[in-house]
Amino acid sequence: MKQIGEQLRQKRKEMNLSLKEIENATSIRMAYLHSLEEGEIDKLISPIYAQGFFEQYASFLALDGKQIIKDNPNVFHRAENQEFAYGIGTLEVRCNPGSGVKWFPGAVWIIVLVAILTVAWYTAKFLGVV
Repeated sequence: MKQIGEQLRQKRKEMNLSLKEIENATSIRMAYLHSLEEGEIDKLISPIYAQGFFEQYASFLALDGKQIIKDNPNVFHRAENQEFAYGIGTLEVRCNPGSGVKWFPGAVWIIVLVAILTVAWYTAKFLGVV
């Protein structure tokens, strides 16, 4: 991977581009671009992200990223350990926290409206309008 990363760095320097300019153009964080150039693919989020970032970065530099990935399958297709924190039957039900009280705001507005109408009616009766 170091050799591939060096190829990216050389092409970037030939094009006279900084990592910040490439970050702005590709929306790949500069830390990830630096990791790709250094050959530190394990610092990226996952192998599939590494492959996608590499392909996008290479195509931006006018390199054939897909062919490089095909030529080096052991670099980008490493196995990843996955950990599952939940066992079967321990998943909690997710829902909207306020879903049980959907009626409350409407009820408050109705009470406020009734109170305003009642005050208006008593005020009109007191002033002799009604």
